[in-house]
Amino acid sequence: MPRSVILQVAVPAPLFSLFDYLPPVGCDPEMLCVGARVRVPFGNTERCGLILALRKGSEQDVDKLKKAIELLESGPLMQPGDLELLRWAADYYQHPIGEVVAGALPVRLRRCLPQARTAHAGWRLTSSGRRVDPDSLKRAPRQVQLLGLLGKSPGGLSRDEVFLRVGECRQVVRTLEKKGWLETCELQGESNSAPQSTRSAPLELNEHQARAVAAVTDRLEQFGVFLMEGVTGSGKTEVYLHLVNRVLARGRQVLVLVPEIGLTPQLMERFKRRLGGAPVALLHSSLSEKGRELAWQSARSGEAGVVLGTRSAVFSPLPDLGLVIVDEEHDLSLKQQEGFRYSARDLAVVRAQRCGCPVVLGSATPSLESLRNALEARYRHLRLPQRAGSAVIPTLGLLDIRSVRLEAGVSPTLMRMTEEQLAAGNQVLIFLNRRGYAPLLTCFDCGWVAQCRRCDARMTLHLSSRLLWCHHCGSQRPLDSKCPDCGQGSLKPLGQGTERLQESLQKRFPETGIVRIDRDSTRRKGSLEQLLSDIRKGRYSLLLGTQMLSKGHHFPGVTLVGILDVDQGLYGADYRAAERMAQQIIQVAGRAGRAEKPGRVVIQTRHPDHPLLQTLLKNGYSAFARESLVERREAGLPPYSHQVLIRAEAHRIEDPVSFLEEGAGLARAVMGPGVEIWGPVPAPMERRAGRFRAHLLVQGESRPGIQALLARWLPELRRLKSSRRVRWSVDVDPQEML
Repeated sequence: MPRSVILQVAVPAPLFSLFDYLPPVGCDPEMLCVGARVRVPFGNTERCGLILALRKGSEQDVDKLKKAIELLESGPLMQPGDLELLRWAADYYQHPIGEVVAGALPVRLRRCLPQARTAHAGWRLTSSGRRVDPDSLKRAPRQVQLLGLLGKSPGGLSRDEVFLRVGECRQVVRTLEKKGWLETCELQGESNSAPQSTRSAPLELNEHQARAVAAVTDRLEQFGVFLMEGVTGSGKTEVYLHLVNRVLARGRQVLVLVPEIGLTPQLMERFKRRLGGAPVALLHSSLSEKGRELAWQSARSGEAGVVLGTRSAVFSPLPDLGLVIVDEEHDLSLKQQEGFRYSARDLAVVRAQRCGCPVVLGSATPSLESLRNALEARYRHLRLPQRAGSAVIPTLGLLDIRSVRLEAGVSPTLMRMTEEQLAAGNQVLIFLNRRGYAPLLTCFDCGWVAQCRRCDARMTLHLSSRLLWCHHCGSQRPLDSKCPDCGQGSLKPLGQGTERLQESLQKRFPETGIVRIDRDSTRRKGSLEQLLSDIRKGRYSLLLGTQMLSKGHHFPGVTLVGILDVDQGLYGADYRAAERMAQQIIQVAGRAGRAEKPGRVVIQTRHPDHPLLQTLLKNGYSAFARESLVERREAGLPPYSHQVLIRAEAHRIEDPVSFLEEGAGLARAVMGPGVEIWGPVPAPMERRAGRFRAHLLVQGESRPGIQALLARWLPELRRLKSSRRVRWSVDVDPQEML
């Protein structure tokens, strides 16, 4: 074998280059291929890398190159188009290519493990389990639910699918195994394939839905971006399903991205009911490592016609991609906020362009970036202005709570309206985007306030667990029985979170089923899916929660939505605060009146005359967004400019600012026209998790101008001696300034 064959390998490391290796000893040159994994020596360790190029020579001394240890595949795991997208993303977002490539692979494949077999563990009923009378288990509804689910699938179901449909139920499984009604089994095929139900008939489209389907169908063989702006409940999912069926009929694949794991189970069910036997692969972080890899493999092989997943699914290998759908395209969750800070929505557009297929961005509250592109005809603007079926858009009203005595944040008027709706047999949703019991614990004698010892932030009281909890760094400490400063026992909570709201409403409505949906109440795997299922079945009448309840959920029984503490978002320091608040209000309001019963939305505020609220109520989100675009253009802010945020942090307060000041000097020496450097300045929360933080903002008129600066500037920034005293990162197109 000629020694001139050089493997250029992407190794997961914080370094901005590929690494040259000689082929493994005894390796057949014909087996070497781009896109295959290879185990390589790296420093004193071994790592799993991916071959990105084969070269006849190296810029390094070939005699000093190390040999790769082992070729792990006889063929490519990823195709050239997949790898080119990863290279583009690494360059654009200024992140090491090895870490980008590793992040696109399932966890098992990053560890040099062999590819998973298609057989996987699951459960099925025994012969005695199939004869169990459900009426004999009236006191064990979870057992009845699991027996009923497995009874529809004689061959068994995978563990991932059971947890997806029933929630976390290991104890129930153990109980049924002891009774001899359930046994483990080995299944073939998709790890998350659901029992195939009869294909349900498509719903009849209204005029606007039919027009949207026709517009995209006409462009199925070419690239185009469609912004589908539809009011909440307008039937965007039905449009998606009609388009998916058309793409599958042509033998091509569809990628569907959603912002939250909580949205995937209900969407998965709806897709599988409508698509019949068409394989649907589910990709999100709550799946087991093996289950996620098997779904990834089914996408790569083309077996899965539809891939439904969260943010990282945008990198799934799809050999015959024919359509990309991004649901809730405005959602902040589609932007990765740590490590490789990419936007799944923006990469979805880039991927569709490279594949020559259309991409549909759907939302009731489009981002200002997407709306500007639609208004300037770069995107095709599709509108769904009315709700599907007989449902009507709920009425919105402001409730002035100035000089009003509140009960756990709820006004007497909203309390009375809640009582009336509950008495009528309807469901009520109360939205408060703050978890815990109270955001502040203070001493009424000396004024002491519970502060985080690692952050410039107050600690939130979680009374049920008797903890003080910092929601910024995650640190916890036990609740003090007395004031740490004066020793008195007059510690009092101020403000309210969802936990305190639940306590208050439970006292007010003791006979009512109340459920709280927030990060604390849904920590156990499968618990969110179970609670959402119980809500839809009517087991709870009063729903309390944070933004987890606001996104895409269909609650036909909800006739009243109360939005508490909206004022905290009206005067945010981030210029995007008003946009986020407007989107949140409209999304939460959309949970009301989604069936035959009319809905009403009440927004409590101490600023009823605020322009944002008045515009939303009188003219809707579209009018607000257009006004906001005018303000952004006049201020020269995105989407009329482009930004890069450099964050730096260190244990010493002077180090981040010193590093960024030196970096700003380098940038000003090489930047071209139309680019500005702002800062450095301390971060809005200067101390977080024990480190002091500072920001440097780069803003420019064009993306090419920004990218040209980054290409010249960042290599110099990495060579600064001061960079070794800080931990720093680059955020291209930042969505948060925290």
